[in-house]
Amino acid sequence: TVHLVESGGGSVQSGGSLTLSCVWTGDPVCMGWFRQIPDEEREGVALISIDGSASYADSVKGRFTISKDNANNTLYLQMNSLKPDDTAVYYCATSGTTCYTLKSYGMTYWGKGTLVTISS
Repeated sequence: TVHLVESGGGSVQSGGSLTLSCVWTGDPVCMGWFRQIPDEEREGVALISIDGSASYADSVKGRFTISKDNANNTLYLQMNSLKPDDTAVYYCATSGTTCYTLKSYGMTYWGKGTLVTISS
């Protein structure tokens, strides 16, 4: 059974930074961060492959960095230069297959999410 537990959400002002963490169990091949606001589809933010290669949504390129610590089974999302549009519930997700899309259907397992609120 795969378990994903996110932490690190909170409220910050525009321009600020936050780091999200996700502790995982299992043997993921692809891992990622997604976000969702009410009445919108879940949006892919960043993916990281088993070899450490990463991909990002255009909206966060240059501001967000995804990384992982395999020794501690922890996935991170460093978020800088935050904007009010980044406000969402952020979800950690994993898949047992190669990363191939930032769409949510590319992932199998999901955490419960952590809320990030950016004020202007």
